[in-house]
Amino acid sequence: MPAVFVLIWSTGFIVARYGMPNAPPMKFLALRYALSMACFLPWILLAGVKWPANRTQWTHLAVTGIFMHAGYLGGVWAAVKAGMGSGLSALIVGLQPVLTALWLSANGGKISARQWTGLSLGFVGLVLVVSRKFGQGAEADWLNLSFAVGALFSITIGTLYQKRFVTPCDVRTANVVQLGAALLVTLPLALLEVEAVKWNAEFLGAMAWSVLALTLGGSSLLYLLIQRGAAASVTSLMYLVPPTTAFMAWMLFSEPITAVTVIGTVLTAAGVALVVRQVSTTLPAR
Repeated sequence: MPAVFVLIWSTGFIVARYGMPNAPPMKFLALRYALSMACFLPWILLAGVKWPANRTQWTHLAVTGIFMHAGYLGGVWAAVKAGMGSGLSALIVGLQPVLTALWLSANGGKISARQWTGLSLGFVGLVLVVSRKFGQGAEADWLNLSFAVGALFSITIGTLYQKRFVTPCDVRTANVVQLGAALLVTLPLALLEVEAVKWNAEFLGAMAWSVLALTLGGSSLLYLLIQRGAAASVTSLMYLVPPTTAFMAWMLFSEPITAVTVIGTVLTAAGVALVVRQVSTTLPAR
């Protein structure tokens, strides 16, 4: 399941680059949330799945939806729309494991020296993989950097919040509540965008993949991984996303893979292995 998650999650940056020339980010995401809910609801009704038991659980799921869908996806897609490359956006969001580990350490979590070494190796690997992305023209500026950093903090806060407060429940109903909250936040922003959607094959393909693979597949896997694993080890999987994204970009967009990319990928994989093999980090009990 972690390997499948990494592959699916990595395509998010590719789809953003593929779809953004044809739509403004908030309109695309609002449609994505609505269509994803439309897919989940019949499945829930046919399967007779129970909804969250109380208002508190609904509230916690809504908060995670705002951070992990509206905040994270909104930031990434806005950054790509504003000119940031997929590699650089993946690098910035890939810092999530470092923030998670620091938060856990500051709040009583036990993170070993081996895990810190793994986190450091992963960070170095990420920098090497996308080092050539920095300083190239106008790829990074204060606007798109702010969007990407906002996405980084949103996915980190959402992951920690879900692990801390959300009681395990059916992933389908949990997703609908999260997507509904994200839609409520995103829709007003979408209505303010003046750019129109281009209903062409590229847009429809990007939307189909975003709904079926990324939301129904990737977000559901992330929910299950957070519920079943320690927060530091789960988020360390994000270290594999930028190298995987770089490989996909090479296949789809002919972006070159250099020796630096290969070295960075090896360091990243080694860092993830060090963190994941020693799962001693847990969040404080509720």
